[in-house]
Amino acid sequence: MSSKTFPFLIVSLLLITTAHSDPRHRSMNALLRMGKRQIFLMSSSAVHGYEYLQHAESDLRAYFGKNNVKKVLFIPYALSNHDAYTEKVGTVLKRWGFDCEGIHRQSDPVQAVNEAQAIYIGGGNTFLLLKSLYDNALVEPIRDRVLNGSVPYVGSSAGTNVATRSIQTTNDMPIIFPPTFDALALVPFNINPHYLDPEVGGTHKGETREERIVQFHELNEAPVLGLREGSTLLVDGDRATLIGVNKARLFRRGQEPQEFESGSDFSFLMK
Repeated sequence: MSSKTFPFLIVSLLLITTAHSDPRHRSMNALLRMGKRQIFLMSSSAVHGYEYLQHAESDLRAYFGKNNVKKVLFIPYALSNHDAYTEKVGTVLKRWGFDCEGIHRQSDPVQAVNEAQAIYIGGGNTFLLLKSLYDNALVEPIRDRVLNGSVPYVGSSAGTNVATRSIQTTNDMPIIFPPTFDALALVPFNINPHYLDPEVGGTHKGETREERIVQFHELNEAPVLGLREGSTLLVDGDRATLIGVNKARLFRRGQEPQEFESGSDFSFLMK
C-alpha cells in the first residue's frame, strides 16, 4: 500500500463511520427506505344482494391494476380449511385475471411474504388468525413489506382487524389464545368490521355494537372506525378514503359518534 493510498482509506472510513453514527443521517435513511403504503380494508367479502366479493370488484381490480399486481398471496389462516378457503377466493380472483396462491402451500411462509406481489388476508376468526400469524413468524415480515416495501395489502373482516393497532374491537369469540392482542399496525387506529346499527323496533336487549365500542373506550384511546358491510377503507400513503356502497361510523373517546358518507377523507386518522 502506498503512502498516498493510506490517508485516503482513513478518510473514507471516517466518512462512513460518521454517516452511520449521525442520527440525522439514520433518520434520512429510514425515510428513504419508507415506502408508500397501499392498503385495501374491506368490512366483509360477502354483502347482501351481491355475489362473493362482487361489491368490491371494480375497486379491487383497479387497486391491483394500479399497483401492477398479477399474482396474489392469500393467507387463509382465519379458517381451518385452508385449501377450500383459498379455492373460494382464488376462483374469483382468477376470473378477474389475477393468479392466487395460498401461503399454507408454501414451504417457507416468510419467504413467500418477502416475494409476494400482493398480500391478501381473508376473514374468519380473528383470534385464530392472529395466533397463526405469530406462530408462523409473519407479523414483522408482513408489516415490513407493506410499510417499507409498498407491497399492496388487502384485508377482509378478520384480515381487516389484524391490519389495525389491535384486535380488541373484533366481533369474534376468543376460541384460541394469541400471544398478544397487538396486530400488524398498518394503520394507527382500530376498526370494527361488520358494524351494525340497532334494529329499529327490535326487541333485542343485549349491548349494541356502539355500546361495545364505548366500553372499549373506557380503557383505550384509539379511534374506532365502524365499517358497515359493503364499505372499504382505501389507504394510499398517508391518505385514507372511504369507498364502497355504505357509510361508516367513527367513534372517538369522549365524543359523539360521527357518520361519514362514501368518499369521505379519513386522512386525519393516519396521523
